[in-house]
Amino acid sequence: MTTSRDLMITALDVAESPPAAGDLSLALAGAELIDLLAAEAIRLEDDRIVPGHPPAMTDRLLDQSAESLVREAPYESVADWLWRRGLGLASAYLSALEAEGQLTRRRRLRLPFGTGRTVLVDSPDRRLANDRWASNEPVLAALATAVGITARDKGDEGTEEAPGVPDDAVETVVVAVNEALLELEAVRQRRSVEQAAFDNVWRGY
Repeated sequence: MTTSRDLMITALDVAESPPAAGDLSLALAGAELIDLLAAEAIRLEDDRIVPGHPPAMTDRLLDQSAESLVREAPYESVADWLWRRGLGLASAYLSALEAEGQLTRRRRLRLPFGTGRTVLVDSPDRRLANDRWASNEPVLAALATAVGITARDKGDEGTEEAPGVPDDAVETVVVAVNEALLELEAVRQRRSVEQAAFDNVWRGY
């Protein structure tokens, strides 16, 4: 299992309200970087991603991630990676889970031919991700908190803040994810204001 897959499963399984696809995609891109750091496939020099000689990845999407690294100086910043790699990444992970048979569609009563709601099947991957989430593991908790999945989603009464991340490089990635999410929300708000102003013109205001 990888942090990125655990995050995707957590978002599908325990969140009261699933994160927006764009938010989750950015966080998944960050999770992939953390997985690559753990595999010693990359290192960070300040905020630059310096590729190493990665071992063979057992996860197809993580392997794609490693193959897509910029391998020439001055290398890519963590922020640039999040926006590039994160484009549509949540959909890619969802498709991967579907292809592996990790998802099924729960049909609604009286609608036997309806598509219903997509839910996770019981699987070792799901149980491992749930165990990691229930233990409040710092990295998964930090990324989940960034996209709005908090302790309340597992019924805890405690703080909604994720525990501190011990590794400086991992912390750099988590901070970059949070900054990218703030930037994305600012873009959404600006577009909302622009759309409202456009609508008002057509209403004659």
